[in-house]
Amino acid sequence: MSEFAVGQRWVSHADVELGLGIVVELDGRRITLHFPAVGEERTYATDRAPLTRLILESGDRYQHINGQEYAVLERHESEGILAYLIESAAGEQELVSELDIDPHIQLRSPRDRLLNNQLDKLLDFQLRFETLKQRAHFSGSAVRGLLGARTSLLSHQVYIASEVGTRIAPRVLLADEVGLGKTIEAGLILSQQLASGRASRALILVPDSLIHQWLVEMLRRFNLAFSLFDSDRLNDLEIDSAFESEQLILCPFSLVAQNEDARLSALSAQWDMVIVDEAHHLSRQNSQEETLSRFIEALAGHCSGLLLLTATPEQAGIESHFDRLRLLDPDRFSDLNTFLAEQEQFSEWNRIIELLQSGQNTVTLPPGIDQDTDSASQIRQLLDRYGTGRVLFRNTRASVPGFPNRHLNSYPLEAPELYRSASSELFPEMSFSEPEWLEHDPRVAWLESQLRALRPEKVLVIAANATTALALEHQLHLRAGIRCAAFHEGLTLVERDRAAAYFADEHGGAQALICSEIGSEGRNFQFAHHLICFDLPKNPDLLEQRIGRLDRIGQTADVSIHVPFIRDSAQQVLFQWHDQALNAFTRSCAVGYTVLQQFLEPLNSALAAPTSPIEKLLANSLALRTSLETQMREGRDRLLELNSHDANRGASIIASIQGEETPEQVLSFAELLFDRIGVSQDYHTETTHLLKPTEMLITGELPGLSEDGTVVCFDRETALVRDDVSFLTLEHPLLREAMAVVLSSELGNSALGTLKHPKIPGGTVLLECVYSLDCMAPNYLEMGRYVDQTPLRFVIDPKCIDRGQTIGHQALNRMIGPITTATAANVMRRIRSLLEQQLKAADALAKSELELRKRQAVQTINEQLGAEHSRLVYLRSVNPAVRDSEISELEARIAKTLASVNDAQAVSQALRVVIAT
Repeated sequence: MSEFAVGQRWVSHADVELGLGIVVELDGRRITLHFPAVGEERTYATDRAPLTRLILESGDRYQHINGQEYAVLERHESEGILAYLIESAAGEQELVSELDIDPHIQLRSPRDRLLNNQLDKLLDFQLRFETLKQRAHFSGSAVRGLLGARTSLLSHQVYIASEVGTRIAPRVLLADEVGLGKTIEAGLILSQQLASGRASRALILVPDSLIHQWLVEMLRRFNLAFSLFDSDRLNDLEIDSAFESEQLILCPFSLVAQNEDARLSALSAQWDMVIVDEAHHLSRQNSQEETLSRFIEALAGHCSGLLLLTATPEQAGIESHFDRLRLLDPDRFSDLNTFLAEQEQFSEWNRIIELLQSGQNTVTLPPGIDQDTDSASQIRQLLDRYGTGRVLFRNTRASVPGFPNRHLNSYPLEAPELYRSASSELFPEMSFSEPEWLEHDPRVAWLESQLRALRPEKVLVIAANATTALALEHQLHLRAGIRCAAFHEGLTLVERDRAAAYFADEHGGAQALICSEIGSEGRNFQFAHHLICFDLPKNPDLLEQRIGRLDRIGQTADVSIHVPFIRDSAQQVLFQWHDQALNAFTRSCAVGYTVLQQFLEPLNSALAAPTSPIEKLLANSLALRTSLETQMREGRDRLLELNSHDANRGASIIASIQGEETPEQVLSFAELLFDRIGVSQDYHTETTHLLKPTEMLITGELPGLSEDGTVVCFDRETALVRDDVSFLTLEHPLLREAMAVVLSSELGNSALGTLKHPKIPGGTVLLECVYSLDCMAPNYLEMGRYVDQTPLRFVIDPKCIDRGQTIGHQALNRMIGPITTATAANVMRRIRSLLEQQLKAADALAKSELELRKRQAVQTINEQLGAEHSRLVYLRSVNPAVRDSEISELEARIAKTLASVNDAQAVSQALRVVIAT
């Protein structure tokens, strides 16, 4: 069938863009083909024409010139022309000539390209096989979604992220104390939800002052490019569908609090995940918070997943805290009195847990707890039955090591004559003109002197009011010559970011950042070690937020807190109450707001009469604080601590992440990948590389790769100290897209080479066959967790026996060499019949292995998801914190997963012919 005849269909493997040609003329040693797809004719010498006959086999797809596709049943030949018996999707059969094959046919399958002599470079074959292995490894990773985050691997963070991020539609309150990384936890949870396919659309709502910080954090740490929605953005869109125009949206509180159209548009969109930062703002203390709270309540009613973030869950009282829990699960948290009664029981459960932990064997356990199992299992059962850990997570500084010490420095100052009549005012400067109080307030002169004494140390200065902060910045900058910047609500978001960046600049930046109270919310300045509280907030939680801007994970030195106050004034009373009653400066006080609520009236009386004795107020407040802390330590906090962080599990997750990072292997793979798709790689530093697109780039833009070049690193240690470089892991969009470019094309799926080996006779033909196990399933089913998707590889010898176990892929790569195009064409014509036999043998082996892996996958699904289902059913029976929807959604997922396994296929991905010489 290799002799030429007019009417035959041939492919030019030297110029595949011509499409499928028709022999139109034979003239001795010359042959002319017409290529209808491009309307051109080409003439070749018959003895060296770069042509391959298109021959379809039973089971192939026949693409007709009428645009329809048919299945090939049989092949016939008459006078050198082929005819095919084909069958339509409706079952109708007919005999058609090869002349009716669509000239635009694209030969993309490995088999078609190999048999039609469309061969790639040997390195391309290696790249394709390696890319398949990397894809399979990533899809089966137990820590997918945690690998690529530019974060330190902290046990409490990865534990919460893994516990929550692997759930279906998680709805939780993240309430870690200030500085423990709730934003990072939320980002890790979202990353896992997106990576697993459980979520694709997410909305983040944050205070206006934090909008750009979240935008940068999501991109820099998690490679998540959110779209910022503000009033200007809405004006450019159709308002009704505005929130459906992007998948990932970041929105300030003010937009939805002040714009009814924005609220309606956001509510009309579907959300897989909603994240609300600083959720204590949902307290309805003013009209804007009331509107915001009602909107979030409506949004919570129809979004799937919901994360509420706050370091101070009870800042606005236990009722407000209960309201937020009700947003997460209105069925579980339907009655406040029932909730309060449950809270009172926590100390008893904690007492039992402590007895079990101490090894006592005579503990009286409540009904439903297995009396015969070990103490660890009994503790787990108690937490399952009575804990709130599925809804509420709260880690404390006491349970997380590595925090610096706090040092309090107080500075009592004499009252100026100007303030004699304002001794009961916490903010006396607000009653006078700016020039007056700046000249006479002793805190101003003290502040100038203190900043000079601390130079060149960075100092964060916080005042309650924006007018105070702005006046101080002008005074210090323009009159005292101290380099500083203002940060207050009167600035635009861009101006606030600029001020924060100026403060962070180590070379030529501001020594001090003068903030209003918004400076104590959300922004992180752990590079500074000194905090000056120009005044004090009444609410202890606000004071903790101020201190938490410096005293947080990442702080490398002790934190010094400087507090000036005017003697015999309300300022001194409030300072003494925070210090002596709450000890709020040198340690975090989780019960401060509760104490404030209890003693608000006597505290206000003391502030109004600052020279009156306050010993009783201090003693009573201290006694209540001590009592409350004891209750929390013995009750709810201990249960929360056990539920919020399992150190052993956290360590295991970290070990898994570190075990899969393998920067050397990722670097080696990236070098092979980038070199082939047209991205240059140049040495930058010992730990970084410069990537640049070249003219040979075989795809369009790659995410994260700029025309001027992108500096990248492959190890977490470098990524954490170099914000300006991209952290490349298998999760990074740049690598993911580059891998997709390879696997979505035919690159490397057909190759031919030669080798010399003393044990392999010359002329031996080996066929290396690579298959992928493909499951046509939505991402959220995470088929890679259950189906072993490691590529199948066979090396078929001339007797159709698999030699893949003895002839390794890497060994073959080292021995194999290229072959000239002309020689390849002649060889392929001679061995075509053998290759077709070897292909059938490989297909049979792949089918057999597929069935084996299917059986293994079903067993894994029944073990893993079945155990998860049994546990949820048990939890639901003993703890109302487990939602019925979680169980029903898991049952549906199990059914879909099993169905997808049943439909899995072994797909031919690459073929390499190896001829021994």
